[in-house]
Amino acid sequence: MRILVIGSGGREHALVWKLAQSPLVTEIFVAPGNGGMDGEKITSVPVRADDIAGLVKLARDKRVDIVVPGPELALTMGIADALEIVGIPCFGPDRYCAQLEGSKSFAKNVMEKSGVPTAACAVFRDANAAKDFVRAQGAPLVIKADGLAAGKGVIVAQTEQEALDAVDSIMCQKSFGEAGACVVIEECLKGEEVSLLCLCDGTHVVPLPSAQDHKAAYDDDTGPNTGGMGAYSPAPILPDSELEHMSDLVIRPVLEHLAHEGHPFTGILYAGLMMTEKGPKVLEYNVRFGDPECQPLLSRLDSDLASIILACVRGELSRELVHCTPKSAVGVVITASGYPGSYNKGMPIEGIDEAEALSDVKVFHSGTKRDGDAVVANGGRILCVTALGESLTQARDKAYEAVSRIRMPDSRFRTDIGLKGIRRLNEQQQEG
Repeated sequence: MRILVIGSGGREHALVWKLAQSPLVTEIFVAPGNGGMDGEKITSVPVRADDIAGLVKLARDKRVDIVVPGPELALTMGIADALEIVGIPCFGPDRYCAQLEGSKSFAKNVMEKSGVPTAACAVFRDANAAKDFVRAQGAPLVIKADGLAAGKGVIVAQTEQEALDAVDSIMCQKSFGEAGACVVIEECLKGEEVSLLCLCDGTHVVPLPSAQDHKAAYDDDTGPNTGGMGAYSPAPILPDSELEHMSDLVIRPVLEHLAHEGHPFTGILYAGLMMTEKGPKVLEYNVRFGDPECQPLLSRLDSDLASIILACVRGELSRELVHCTPKSAVGVVITASGYPGSYNKGMPIEGIDEAEALSDVKVFHSGTKRDGDAVVANGGRILCVTALGESLTQARDKAYEAVSRIRMPDSRFRTDIGLKGIRRLNEQQQEG
């Protein structure tokens, strides 16, 4: 097979890395790619991930068999629909289904119709009406830009004034552009977050092991939201024994609703969950692999990813195709110092080979580019250093040992990735 992967981040590097291992795959094109995506099967092509016409032309010119979109933007812009017209399968949902991520109000409506548990909410297109609602409800509240905001359009307001300021920032100051023309205001759920990613072929669902992302910029979940500072899998709060039950609760009802609407969902459906005292509730849906959850999850995948994707686009997905190692995986993201605010680029990166000399360690490139023979920083999130271990503690130790071998000026990383899971495991053992 010849495959086109769309995107340039760590998630896409993980997809390319895993697909390249398949004996079914002869060539991988990646658009636009980054400084780490190289290999005998891999060719980077300078086509932007939001250039739908350019991507379709590339897929046709290169005679690719399947297109695998990494980021959500291409899906919400209708890449799957455009490819269907020219007869090329896409491992991702059509534009209608992609609204699950592209519009939080759409997702809330689908959850309500599907009976999926979620936070109570109200939707507003008028800033004054939204502010009146805030004053009537009081805090804490969660204010969300309705559209795509690169994972940063969610503000948890602990006071009424913070909530009013959030509405003003999103709707009046347009801090997230047109994504904030509409806001969703939700009750503030308390609990621990966990990610459930499921493979879907329009009818069948196979859950992947649980994972937990770390969105906040700094240790102890403090600071502004980012695209993700690290992830680990599995997350003890959602053990393997509960994956099918959780899929029945929050994934399969949505798939059935979308199919009934004439839009069967193919690809990855990702539920961001809050495990509350009253049970699990969906915070949001994504319609693709998470970044950085993808890196630990694909590190744990023992099966042939190309075979799984082929089965999904053919409507032939089965549980027997998907096998993951019982080992744990931890991914630590190294960012530019100023991220998610303004940051420098062009910093030289050294020590990647030294990090990967450790067993079961892979350094996935996110914001990098080639500068001659050197690799330099070219984004906010630069690397995701990912390690496998017999336990979560061992995987974490190995990941941070690998991080210590990488040298890059003007960079930083969180030092507590995975600790929440280790603490929960310790508590479970004490209770047991």
